[in-house]
Amino acid sequence: MQIHLVDGTYELFRHYFALPSARDADGREVAAVRGVLASVLGMIKGGASHIAVATDHVIESFRNELWPGYKTGEGIEPDLFAQFPLLEDVLSAAGIVVWPMVEFEADDALAAAAVAAARDSRVEQVIICTPDKDLAQCVQGKRIVQLNRRSRVTLDEAGVVQKFGVTPTSIPDYLALVGDAADGYPGLPGWGAKSSAAVLAKFIHLESIPADCREWHVNVANASALAETLSREREHALLFRKLATLRTDIDLFDDVEQLRWIAPTPAFASLAAQLDAAVTESRKPSTRRSSA
Repeated sequence: MQIHLVDGTYELFRHYFALPSARDADGREVAAVRGVLASVLGMIKGGASHIAVATDHVIESFRNELWPGYKTGEGIEPDLFAQFPLLEDVLSAAGIVVWPMVEFEADDALAAAAVAAARDSRVEQVIICTPDKDLAQCVQGKRIVQLNRRSRVTLDEAGVVQKFGVTPTSIPDYLALVGDAADGYPGLPGWGAKSSAAVLAKFIHLESIPADCREWHVNVANASALAETLSREREHALLFRKLATLRTDIDLFDDVEQLRWIAPTPAFASLAAQLDAAVTESRKPSTRRSSA
């Protein structure tokens, strides 16, 4: 069997900015919810048998306590933010397993679920449906892969190496060096994608990088400056890696069969009718905020 794990936060953002506005009888914006629902049901129609969706019920997480600049819900448009609980209710009513995350992030749920599902010998493949580069750390051979549903590109372990220049196990170290603007941490000055990939391809983790760049034997520009920065900013680098490392110790299910889609619940028909009756209208120009 295949297990499909969907980044509901990303999907809600993606559909919100891609679709025209639609409001239900109560005046609530519902276009993105309607779009995500149709998309996920389309996956089921296409053959996905075991599926779960993780959402950021609360944007903030334990990482905000570790780094003051970590991403928050500030700047998210109210019409988008208000659709999170509705999305969770509608997907649950459709019979789909939903994990609304509060202390942890949706990415953590996807990572934990992927690792847990991959331990089951009945599972042939786990497909994490998100373009978020954080999740590349979870990829294992061809058993756990990452799918960008918009571009239809699937990354297995070889694909991660081709894209980032490092293996999945080095992705948190890589992000610690280059930073992640979407998540709100800057990385280390001077450490770009090429230099970070070249050094980590050889040393794998931050702790293994020699303090003396003459011991690197890696072809990177300004190696002495990079080594000096890493030495000076080591504590920040380790903190940023902690921010980038996804938690896999979250209990979400006992058996993968709990993720099997069977049928909608009795409550789904009325909710679906409300969404179908929503009136499409032009959305006012807005400031776009990416979630990935």
